Amino acid sequence: MEVLKKRPTSKGPAEWFTGDVWFDVIYAGAEPSRMRVNIVRFAPCSRTAWHRHATGQTLHVTEGIGLAQSRGGQIVVMRPGDTVRTPPGEWHWHGAAPDHFMAHLAMWEGTGDAGVPETEWGEQVTDEEYRAHPTIG
Repeated sequence: MEVLKKRPTSKGPAEWFTGDVWFDVIYAGAEPSRMRVNIVRFAPCSRTAWHRHATGQTLHVTEGIGLAQSRGGQIVVMRPGDTVRTPPGEWHWHGAAPDHFMAHLAMWEGTGDAGVPETEWGEQVTDEEYRAHPTIG
């Protein structure tokens, strides 16, 4: 058994996020594990840039109300207890609703290949794209 000490909270870099986003690395697997788990906290209106994961990603909302979208798809509302899965290679974004904070567990696997990035980051989600969300009741 190994007890992993908590790492410091990190501010999400502006290249990857719009707005105030903070994350804690919960687990970054040591070989042979490739599991990655972060808790990510989004202020209202904050969000990721478009991105995709080589092995896909699973999000589990722990508090607040969030939004998520796959490229070309409808924006979906995420609430506490919801789990959203994006398949390998699917471009997507996720973040907080306009009037709510949101926190989620982000879970994905590394590729096991130093030459293949786990996550590929694209352009920022525009305000127009973000504002196309459904009514949040």
